Amino acid sequence: MSTTRYNEQELITAVRRGEARAQRELYERFVPTMFAVCSRYAPDPDTAKDLLQDGFVKVFTKIDSYAGTGSFEGWMRRVFVTTCLEFLRQKHALKFAASIDDQEIQVAGHEASVVEQLSANELMKLINSLSDGYRTVFNMYAIEGYSHAEIAQELGVNEVTSRTQFMRARKILQGMIERISKNGKK
Repeated sequence: MSTTRYNEQELITAVRRGEARAQRELYERFVPTMFAVCSRYAPDPDTAKDLLQDGFVKVFTKIDSYAGTGSFEGWMRRVFVTTCLEFLRQKHALKFAASIDDQEIQVAGHEASVVEQLSANELMKLINSLSDGYRTVFNMYAIEGYSHAEIAQELGVNEVTSRTQFMRARKILQGMIERISKNGKK
């Protein structure tokens, strides 16, 4: 485990110069956060690891495009989300269906106590079980904080499609939580 040798600005400057020690420190400092981002979009842990590596390659090669305005971590997060979206586009996973078909669930409501009892890992498993399109929009809106206009622009869809995909994803998740409530947590 290495110790931090740079403050954020020094680290960015050293990485821009191509210093291997700074690159290693940047990687070690941000790998947990960026792996979490990749895991939310990837269908499995191995793919998340591949996306993590691809994202860091992009960070290192595009670091000169970071203007220094806004959060550096926020800039990195966008690089990683874009990397994940490119992967999903390549595998044609971002086809948006007009109907939910087999995933449609009627929800009568859910108790807040059930949601409070779910661990973060259990909730992430539920989110990861969504289809790629629903999971992507849900992650971008509810977790990453993108607006529906930004999601529409990133995914090449209209804003209404983004809103609809989010509402459907939320409804599916509510249905899953409802089933957990009726069947017990485990």
